[in-house]
Amino acid sequence: IKRTKDQALTDMPSLLRFMCAELTRGYFLEHNEAKYTERRERVYTCMRIPRELERLMSFGFFLCLDAFLYVFTLLPLRTLLAFLRLLTIPCCGLGGSRFLQPAQVCDLLKGLIMVLCYSMMHYVDYAMMYHLIRGQSVIKLYIIYNMLEVADRLFSSFGQDILDALYWTATEPKSRKRAHIGVIPHFFMAVFYVFLHAILIMVQASTLNVAFNSHNKSLLTIMMSNNFVEIKGSVFKKFEKNNLFQMSNSDIKERFTNSVLLLIVCLRNMEQFSWNSDHLWVLLPDVFIVILSEVAVDIIKHAFITKFNDITADVYSEYKASLAFELVSSRQQNAYTDYSDSVARRMGFIPLPLAVLLIRVVMSSVKIQGALSSVCLLLFYLGLITMKVLNNIVILGKSCRYVKEANMEGKLFKRPTAQTSKQTPKKANPTKSPPLSGNTSFDSPPKPEESSSETPQSTELKHRTIKKDLLEIDRFTICGNRIG
Repeated sequence: IKRTKDQALTDMPSLLRFMCAELTRGYFLEHNEAKYTERRERVYTCMRIPRELERLMSFGFFLCLDAFLYVFTLLPLRTLLAFLRLLTIPCCGLGGSRFLQPAQVCDLLKGLIMVLCYSMMHYVDYAMMYHLIRGQSVIKLYIIYNMLEVADRLFSSFGQDILDALYWTATEPKSRKRAHIGVIPHFFMAVFYVFLHAILIMVQASTLNVAFNSHNKSLLTIMMSNNFVEIKGSVFKKFEKNNLFQMSNSDIKERFTNSVLLLIVCLRNMEQFSWNSDHLWVLLPDVFIVILSEVAVDIIKHAFITKFNDITADVYSEYKASLAFELVSSRQQNAYTDYSDSVARRMGFIPLPLAVLLIRVVMSSVKIQGALSSVCLLLFYLGLITMKVLNNIVILGKSCRYVKEANMEGKLFKRPTAQTSKQTPKKANPTKSPPLSGNTSFDSPPKPEESSSETPQSTELKHRTIKKDLLEIDRFTICGNRIG
């Protein structure tokens, strides 16, 4: 009985026994090994995101740079060759099915659009626009900047459709039934679009210039608040791989556009201070703040999106392979689109309006007078061509490597055949298409819908999953349209 009473006293709850139990309580994490292993992999994924994302961003940035430099370097030469071909048609005869090749027609149209829009931009007063925006309050500047970003995306989405409609209307085979309003109306629509988009980007650059020159640091208010609002609106939404690819393309385009806008702001400020180099060192800290805020926001946004949606960091390698595939396919002899147009469809980046604005700003900021200035201009143009060629060689080599690593060479070789088959009625099934000759696993990978027993099951499943993702990613653009 005494022992029972002692045991009852021992079992009675007390503060001392509770503290002893809390201090000596144990647990075993290995009983839930799968859960903690998954959490550790999430941490490692978040640690890998900055490196993988910046690799994708850097690759996409140089793709946009290549398309942008093309407007200043090769497009004028191609337009000149097409114009000379047009002038020499009476001398060379009218034999053949076409007077001009489709690519030459598109080059002429692009050159005419650039010349007309540049001439129209001379009637837009940049100084008046700057002082009009400068008279607004900080809150109005914030609202204006957000409205301009939304309008820029809407213009980019609809603008490439206008340009594509013009190119196809001008090069469509004449044997087809007329189902359009004509080349001239499409041409004036394209000129009107490029002009309005250039004015929109000019207002955006003027707003950013006002933020740079304000004394109450409204630059930080506009840029930082706008970026963090972007985080709030993105990280808590559900994202699939295709949606994340669209967001990545949009971020690449936004980063490149902001870089050009910062260049325009620096040019305008340096002109106002008579190209005094001391003022450049005053501008550089603010420029670095804008760039670093963009990089930090992109990293945070993508890290949490991948965490909440269980997406691995390897998906960015697939995105690079998809972008590289577009570049490599545009270099084939039977390519059916220009690479700059492909970048515009992918990322929503249309270089023509931005190029018109940059030419307008440079020509108004730099006075070209005398033979020495003309020689400097020629050397600068040759330098741009050199930069374009070197950049093109580097990204083309990188693209070939990415395509090989993703085992997409077979799809690259079959792409023109697939494009031809798409013009037939929809009775063809992807599973019925015969494989390529050679029958190797590298050149002719199996379709995602097929089941093959020639390789081990685990290797085949992994290979098919990667190919399926790349094929799905390859069909989508930033505007939600399908290509290829």
